[in-house]
Formats: sequence, structure tokens, C-alpha cells
Amino acid sequence: MADTTATYENGIYRVGSVRLSDLTGRKALPIGVSNFRMVMENYVFIDKSLLIADVLRMPGTSNLYCRPRRFGKSLNLDMLQTFLEAPVLGSPNAADPRPLFEGLAIWDAEDGRFREHCGAYPVVRFSFNDVKKADWDLGYGVVKAALSMEYGRHGYLLNSNALNDTEKERFGRIVAGKASDADYAASLLFLTQLLQKHHNRQVVVLIDEYDAPVMAGYTYGYYDEVVAFLKGWLTGALKDNNALAVAVLTGVQHISKESIFSDLNNLRVDTSLNVASDERYGFTQAEVDALATYRSQTEGLNEARTWYDGYRFGNVDVYNPWSVLSYFNHECVADVYWGNTSGNGVLADMVRDADEATLGKLYRLLEPSGTVEEPLDTSVVFPDVGVREGALWSMLYLAGYLTTDDTSLPGMTRRLRPLRIPNEEIAQLYRGEIIDRFTQLSGGRDRLAALHRAFAEGDEDGVTAELADILLRAPSYYDLASENSYHMLVLGLLFNMRGYDTPVSNREAGRGRFDVRVTPEETDRGPAVLVEVKWARPGSPESTDLPALATTALAQISDRNYAADLPAGTTVRLWGLAFSGKDVAAVTTSTLS
Repeated sequence: MADTTATYENGIYRVGSVRLSDLTGRKALPIGVSNFRMVMENYVFIDKSLLIADVLRMPGTSNLYCRPRRFGKSLNLDMLQTFLEAPVLGSPNAADPRPLFEGLAIWDAEDGRFREHCGAYPVVRFSFNDVKKADWDLGYGVVKAALSMEYGRHGYLLNSNALNDTEKERFGRIVAGKASDADYAASLLFLTQLLQKHHNRQVVVLIDEYDAPVMAGYTYGYYDEVVAFLKGWLTGALKDNNALAVAVLTGVQHISKESIFSDLNNLRVDTSLNVASDERYGFTQAEVDALATYRSQTEGLNEARTWYDGYRFGNVDVYNPWSVLSYFNHECVADVYWGNTSGNGVLADMVRDADEATLGKLYRLLEPSGTVEEPLDTSVVFPDVGVREGALWSMLYLAGYLTTDDTSLPGMTRRLRPLRIPNEEIAQLYRGEIIDRFTQLSGGRDRLAALHRAFAEGDEDGVTAELADILLRAPSYYDLASENSYHMLVLGLLFNMRGYDTPVSNREAGRGRFDVRVTPEETDRGPAVLVEVKWARPGSPESTDLPALATTALAQISDRNYAADLPAGTTVRLWGLAFSGKDVAAVTTSTLS
């Protein structure tokens, strides 16, 4: 049985193997703070310091950690810098870092063998978070400014006796922002070489959000330019560089080896499928339990699990750290915290552009315990999205909108894995994007609400008129070429009915499978709605009498007893819908289950 005895000593709260640092004792939570020293001196820190050991155990490697946004990547990178960097005069890290780490797991790990690395290395640190510009000239300008700033942070090199005048002159050009393109292309390698000469010690390279400029390049049309720059800039510094001790890069997406990392033979990639550092990002159940106990908020644990748990990283189940901290900080009020921190472009683009087959998979994901079987290739080339089958699912996975319990054999890119939505927070994001798509399709929120009322109230004319208007104004004729096409359309339109749960589809009930069903959140607040959809090929005999075809659909609901699994006495509104091209007929009746 796990040890659940809690202790608090010298600012460290310990339960079993979990450590929380709270040097002030105020129990404040660091929402959006990625400066490690600031967190340690002012807030509760859930100890992830063994990431330092993971990195130091593999000297000479370049480590790429890919995790969703707001999962602690920047804070962990700053922790690495704070631990490893030799104090730089005039820099915020000039203070002795050891008191910050003496209570953390890294200090005691392996009989304290990692302590000798504390404050021992020159460090180069870049963040590409701001390189998200609409064209490469602007983006390149931001890159050059960041290079100038990091060079300036090591401005003491201009007075170093270990450097010659030519090196100092070249260094000065980059500090001043007046260097040539060739200087900038080799600037990372050059800085590591100068630092090694001055310190007589190999250098640590830390790069945060390396993929941000690539994603911007893909979005705004300068993908080739940014990839060409990064490939040369990174390869020169990270491959066969005797000045390099170790490198750590972080990002959301794993840009494929073929496009950026093709020449690196020392790159160790760690995504959510990998086991090596699976506990270092996201919060485990034991960590969330300890945090809730420490803050006397254990009453919120069940709700927190439903809303923010559910990710599988390697062999570990984890919570979204941003969301669970926000939840406890807001006195255990559940909300969509992570989804509201920035745009959900990958998901929004998928839902907006989804074809009939993809919509069917999205609907399936939103059903209780819903999964889709798809392969995961985590090394996606951005131009492959929409071309290579499965590329978009892999992007959604890496971005945190999907997870899988099958994390074995991460290199098997053709292995079908059951993908699922991690938790209620992410499910809300999917529903929101689907609702947005079909609200626009229906002509606006008021028109969609009118359609919903007509379905619930049994208004045949209202349903027919609204659906006819949607068919005339919105989908291409060629997008509605089968019964399943109309089925997907109707299912999407029935999301967000006021007072109703998420619609479900193709469930076994009675003596078959119904097409669409929507049930009220409270049984006494409206009828359940059951819909059967039929389609007639334009020009066929059935297309000339759609009301008769709709009546056939309605009869099928009763004949096959699709309402059999509803609670006895439930009022059920039955609908038969028939479509052909841009034409529609609707008939309805009501019954008791």
C-alpha cells in the first residue's frame, strides 16, 4: 500500500513520492507563470525536477519534448536553465540556484550525484514563441532580434581574453543586429563555440517552442523559408558540435526528421507516446490528490477527474496541468480553462472542413466511451496535412485534442490505435466547434433555435421550411450524394438543443439501430426526439413522392421499437425525414415509450 503520510518541512510538502514546494506557505498557484525562480519563491510547485536527471543521463544528445500547449514545457525549460546555468553577472540567474533545489527530488536523486551539475554550464536559451508573423520577413526580423538579445545576455564575451578580435567583431555585429544572413545562419553554433572557449566547459542549448515559426509558416505560406533556416541553424549547432554538452528543444508538433532534423543522428524525440519522461509533463493522480489535500480542496477531486484527467502519456495517466490549477484556483468551479487560453486552430480547421466521413468520426468520438481507430505518425510534415491519410489525426493527438491508451510501439506508424477525447473539457471544445459550423450553416443562432423548437414541438411545416432553406443556401449538391450525407447533416444540426443532451447516432435499440436521437437533460422538461432519415436518388421513382418516403421512415421507428431503451413513460417525438437533392419532406407523431 502506498504511503499516504503527509509531512511539511522547510517549505516542502511530501506525500509518498510526491513533493510540492511552497516556500512561502501561502498555497498560491502559479497560473501562467513560467519563470522557475518566481514560481519557487512565490507559489506552489509540483516537483518535476527529475526531468533534469533524464537530460543529464544522456550527455551529447539533443532532446525534443513534444507536448500540448500549457503542459509545463516553458516552466520545465526554465527549471533546466536555472539548475544548469553558471551565474551570468547582471542576469536574473546570478543568484545561487542551490537553495531552490535542495528540497526537490533532483537534489536527492541517485545519492545526490546530480548536484555537481548545478550552476556548472554556460547556457544558450531561445524562445520562438513570438515568431508567429504573417510573412517570413517579419518572422525573420523577430528571430534576429532574439539572437541579438541572447548574444547581448552573454555580452561579457566581448571582454574575454579567450576570444580573438575577429570573433569579437563578428559577435558584436550580431549583438547590434547588423550581421549578414550567413552570420545569422551559423549564430547558434558560433555562440556555443565562443562560450566553450571562454568557460572551458561544454554548453547547454535550450530552445522553447521551436515549432511556432514552422506552424506560422504553414499557415501564412512561408513554410519552405522557415524550415530551410531552422534546418541549417539547428543542424550546425546540434550535430557533431564538440562544444555541446546537451540540448533540449520543446514544442507541440514533431516536425518530421525529413524537413528539419534530417542530418541529426543524436536527436532523441519524446512525445506523448513515449515512456522515458512520461511523468515530467502533466500531473499524475497522486500529484493532484496531494495538491487538493494540501489546499483542503478534496471535495473537488471527482469533478476535476471528469473535466481535466484522461490523458495517457507513455505508461502514465495525467491531468491537464493548466486546467487543474485553474480549477483549484477558482474554488473548484469547472470551466473550459485550457481551451480559452489561445486559439484552437487545428481543431477548428478540422471541423470546418470535415467531409462526411470525418464528421462521422467526430460524432462517434463525442459519444460515451467513443473512439476512432487511426494510425499515429507523430513526425508529421505540415504540407502532408490533408494529403497524407491520418496526418490530421496525428496533429490533433500531439496538440492535446485526442489521446490513446495504446502507447506501445510508438515507432509503428501504421498501427491502428483507438483514439478518444481525453475529458469533458476537450469534449466541450469539440461540441463548440460543431455547433459553430452548423449555426453558420443554418443561417445563424436564431434560425437554428427555430429548427430545434420545431423538432421538439412537432412542427412539420417549421422543420420542412428550415431544412429546405439550409439545403438551398448551404451545402453543394455534390456534398449530399447519399443517405449518410443527410444523416450527418441532421445529426450536426441537432447539437446544442436547449435543455437537451448531445445527440447520439446509430445506437442499437429495439430491433435495430436508430439514426439520430436527442434526449432531454431532465426527463420532465421535454420529449425525446427520434429521427429516421431516408434518401432517394434524384430522378428515381421514390424522389417524386418524398412525403410517402418520410412516412416509411416514421413507420420504421415504431416497427423496430427504437424507443425501447428509454425510461418507461417517456414522451417521444418521432420524425421521418426524406431527402432528394435539395428537396425535403418531414412527418412526425408522438408516442410513449
